[in-house]
Amino acid sequence: MTFAKRTIAVVGGGWAGCAAAVELTHRGHRVVVFESARTLGGRARLVEHNGVRLDNGQHILLGAYSETLRMMKLVGIDGKQAVLRLPLQMRYPPDTGGMDFVAPRLPAPLHLLFALLRARGLSRDDKLALARFSTTARWMGWQLNTDCTVSELLERFDQTARLTQLMWRPLCIAALNTPPERASAQVFLNVLRDSLGARRAASDMLIPRTDLTALFPHHAAAYVQHHGGIVATGTTVNAIRCEGIHWRIETANAVNAPGNGDLFDGVVIATQTSHAAALLDDLLPDNPVPAFDYEPITTCYLQYSPATRLPLPFFALLDSAAENRWGQFVFDRGQLEQTQAGLLAVVVSASTDAIALGHKALAGAVAAQLAEVLKLPQLANPLWTQVISEKRATFSCRPGLVRPDNTTPLRGLVLAGDYTAGDYPATLEGAIRSAVAAAQLVTV
Repeated sequence: MTFAKRTIAVVGGGWAGCAAAVELTHRGHRVVVFESARTLGGRARLVEHNGVRLDNGQHILLGAYSETLRMMKLVGIDGKQAVLRLPLQMRYPPDTGGMDFVAPRLPAPLHLLFALLRARGLSRDDKLALARFSTTARWMGWQLNTDCTVSELLERFDQTARLTQLMWRPLCIAALNTPPERASAQVFLNVLRDSLGARRAASDMLIPRTDLTALFPHHAAAYVQHHGGIVATGTTVNAIRCEGIHWRIETANAVNAPGNGDLFDGVVIATQTSHAAALLDDLLPDNPVPAFDYEPITTCYLQYSPATRLPLPFFALLDSAAENRWGQFVFDRGQLEQTQAGLLAVVVSASTDAIALGHKALAGAVAAQLAEVLKLPQLANPLWTQVISEKRATFSCRPGLVRPDNTTPLRGLVLAGDYTAGDYPATLEGAIRSAVAAAQLVTV
């Protein structure tokens, strides 16, 4: 590696901050990362409970996440070992009124055609509606003249109620963490364009085999440090000061904390939006970071006997608030990591109403739902449960939402995060794409 051209501060050690640090390091710059928490990863990080390594939210990636996969490869992660790669699928437990849709490993778009022909649980009208949607979206170039809600888009494309319930609604909530009644149709189409509308591998589903901090942030920190950078966890940035052509970082920690008071050639602000806005308030009269509406995500972990194992690594679930069924997907963590045998993770996206139940009641409702749909009565009584809610997990991805650019009016000060302007919703790929753009801009 050549001598670092510039010294850059990265404020925030979530996925965006870690990716920005790696990209800058890769380009030959010296980086100092400031992270207030002791654990890297931000809203996608390790959480320990009873000695078990959990995540603050169960995630699933897509083969279309090209920047995420590039970044993981750059820091030395073996993708084949780090994630379980499965073909595109939407599979519900048998005899629950769902469907079974699995794409074979054929070239696109044949994989979707054969998946549609072989799908069980869909009527002829459902299959024709799905084919019509895909054909029309391709013809439109996956682009709308005027954004609308996903529900309005599905109505415009004459999608059946059953297909909407079993396919489009869970896909929308999983991708955008926003119910279709208020989710952006254009952003939804962007995700479909890069997955369903691209090569076959782009539609694959990638499930992490390890905790989210170990999946990338831990390796990113090692990469930065190996190349002469610093990663200072437990270090809160209070202020960013402009001093001529340089920048100074002021932290809440001791004066001798790493990077405290140093001069930097540029700064990447990669914190959550509230902290980014607070830091910018002292620098700009017109703060570019708006006050977003947010959607929560809740993951309910349930530990059973190690002998407990689902027929598949994950299932989709039919949720219904009226019937006290909140789970939308269930993952068998034991099939992902051997040390977690018997641990199930149930995801509840856009979980405002579910959170209102309280953690104990929600865990009981989820356990009862699993026992019923999987026809395993013993699942009603887990050994222990842990409910983790990220109340500000993502911004509410609504039609026409204006998101800030990576740039700011101040030279050498840029923003990185899944909330910045881009094609994607608040996902890991959105965060990393934003980080790469920020790394390019901060050194211009």
